Amino acid sequence: MEKKAKIIATLGPAIYSENKLKKLVELGVDAFRINFSHNTVGISRIISKIRKIEKKIGKKLSLIADLQGVKLRIGKIKNEKQRIKFNQKFTFDNNKNLGDHSRINFPYPAILKKLKKGNKILIDDGKYFFSVINKKGNSITTRCRSQNCTLSSNKSFHVPNLDMTFNKLTLKDKKDIKTAIKLGCNWIALSYLQNEKLILETRKLIKKDMGIISKIENKHALKNIKKIIQATDSIMIARGDLAIDIGHSEVPKVQLSLIKKCSQFSKSVIVATQMLESMIENNTATRAEINDIATAIFQGADTVMLSAEAAIGKFPTQAVSTMTETILSTEKYKREHIEDFKNSIIANKDPVKSILLSVKDMAYNSNVKAIIVFSNSGKSAKLVSAMRPAAKIVTISPNINVSRQVSLLWGVQSINSRDANGWKDMMSISKEIIKKLKFIKKNDFVVITAGLPFGKAGMTNMVRLYKVGT
Repeated sequence: MEKKAKIIATLGPAIYSENKLKKLVELGVDAFRINFSHNTVGISRIISKIRKIEKKIGKKLSLIADLQGVKLRIGKIKNEKQRIKFNQKFTFDNNKNLGDHSRINFPYPAILKKLKKGNKILIDDGKYFFSVINKKGNSITTRCRSQNCTLSSNKSFHVPNLDMTFNKLTLKDKKDIKTAIKLGCNWIALSYLQNEKLILETRKLIKKDMGIISKIENKHALKNIKKIIQATDSIMIARGDLAIDIGHSEVPKVQLSLIKKCSQFSKSVIVATQMLESMIENNTATRAEINDIATAIFQGADTVMLSAEAAIGKFPTQAVSTMTETILSTEKYKREHIEDFKNSIIANKDPVKSILLSVKDMAYNSNVKAIIVFSNSGKSAKLVSAMRPAAKIVTISPNINVSRQVSLLWGVQSINSRDANGWKDMMSISKEIIKKLKFIKKNDFVVITAGLPFGKAGMTNMVRLYKVGT
């Protein structure tokens, strides 16, 4: 049985070999994430391996370019790591020299100016806590309030409740978008956005066949969430930074709320961060981690993501296998109790959504084995996926990049094929593909949906119920 929810694996040295990449795809990985916060030298060679595997296995694979955004980071430190004693004084300043056991560079003078005595500073995704005790020019003195504090180069720097506005792409992000386009990435993930402005700016810089993932990581984004969801193609709930900004205990309810909102607006949602954190070092997951994955699937997430577990972990294949097994088990329960998990879609007098809602109703008939969606732009594929139909979703697009992009969506089996030049040709293409789909037999029913006239994106207006073999 194939899983419906999709898995993203973050690229890193632990999985760079072709054999390891191939194994992960066979175990259930549907997309690979490139983290542009880290060194991407040689990444084109890794992508070539992925495209080779894609062709060999016959499964479309998405590539996600995750931009660094305005994440604040400390500078470099001697020997890459320095131990800081509990309660000792420690300085953050504008000095570009390598940091040591007493100070480190923080290259953001505008933020240093805003800091005051009593402010909390969280380092390395909140692992270590410092409190500001003094300020002098572009230098602040703090006390380390964490036991066993070990600072490393370029780790994150966060000040809770510090009000800073970031509404433009950084120069690095603009450069990385160009690189992502050259690499053939299918999605751009935006980090630390606070409203829809970064999405609109990015839309002008990318190709039409690329999607935008908006990472929700701060209070500002939550305040502007409706406009963000409407402007973006997908949401990623980046729970690590979000927890630092709003508090760990607030994240579960925010996760559920965001998944529900994305469902209503027919947008896909990714749940990320520490899903199998213990498997960086251990070959088995904790019960809490298994429950975390299952909860995301129960709530309706399209996709779950592995970060360090895949990129630098000791057991990346076991992590993917664990994730796949958990998804399959959870989805089996959901199918058996379907009435408890039906989602609500807001059509808002949108005729295309209304048509596709009727497709969903037809697909709950047990004799309907698949929904075949002709989708030039990917929009129809996204809408059908958001409906969560019982039947399998097979999308057909003449654009290879659209085929790869929509392969990240819930329940979608993506096929790249020539475009239909008319009604008869559409049926001819459908029949050719049905013959290759082993789960469809003679006398089964298939729902076919497309837009007329053919070749015009975003105009789904036709539904046909076809009995195979007639």
